[in-house]
Amino acid sequence: QVQLVESGGGLVQAGGSLRLSCAASGRTVSGYAMGWFRQAPGKEREFVASIRWSGNTYYAESVKDRFTISRDVNKNMVYLQMNSLKPEDTAIYYCAAGVRAGVGKGDYDYWGQGTQVTVSS
Repeated sequence: QVQLVESGGGLVQAGGSLRLSCAASGRTVSGYAMGWFRQAPGKEREFVASIRWSGNTYYAESVKDRFTISRDVNKNMVYLQMNSLKPEDTAIYYCAAGVRAGVGKGDYDYWGQGTQVTVSS
């Protein structure tokens, strides 16, 4: 079992930055693929970024070169640094953990409760 708790969301102006954090407990993050997903009102939950146990990272095209996923194995934390934010980045952001490294929701077994990110224009 893995418990995930996100933090760091908030309101930011377009062009600004936020850093989301995901605290994991129960199992070490190094043994899982860790991902960030987001869900905007009325839309499906979509993949944002992931980091595999190997350390390899993957990004959705819409956030590539703006967002960076990282992890601190010693602290059992995963982060999402978001720069050059746009109003279309507004969503609830979820941290997820799974043994299958992928970009689909079904690839992840554990989810946090989400943190709201709002980008104003």
